Amino acid sequence: MGDKVKKFSFQLESVMNYKNQRLENKKAEHARIIAKVNEQNQKIDSLGEKFKGINLEYNEKKVAGISIIEAMEYSGFLYKLEVEIQQEKRLLNDLKKIEEEKRAEVVEVKIETSTLEKLKEKKLESYNKEVQKSEERYIEEFVSRNL
Repeated sequence: MGDKVKKFSFQLESVMNYKNQRLENKKAEHARIIAKVNEQNQKIDSLGEKFKGINLEYNEKKVAGISIIEAMEYSGFLYKLEVEIQQEKRLLNDLKKIEEEKRAEVVEVKIETSTLEKLKEKKLESYNKEVQKSEERYIEEFVSRNL
């Protein structure tokens, strides 16, 4: 071929690679916080079931007859469980806020990477058009020389 066409290279390739790596890291952070949210939900559910079971046992014993000391122990334990459940719910809310922040970070970096990807596609399309024009010029020159 007459014109040497240089190989396509995207000047922002290293930036795009960095952004893609950053996106993967943000996705991993988001996945970890989702796992913590799910774990916290399970913990709260488990404490709720424990509360229900002990409360049911307490109510059955009240019907059957229970000493004041035993009733106070049940009542105190149920209160402690309620407090623990409320603490775990506050922790869950904190984790959910962090999850929302991490999701927003993923979206932000995804937008950045997709913008670069689109720019690369446009540059590649432009490059391919130039290559095609160059090939057409070469063919025209070849044909006109051989006529």
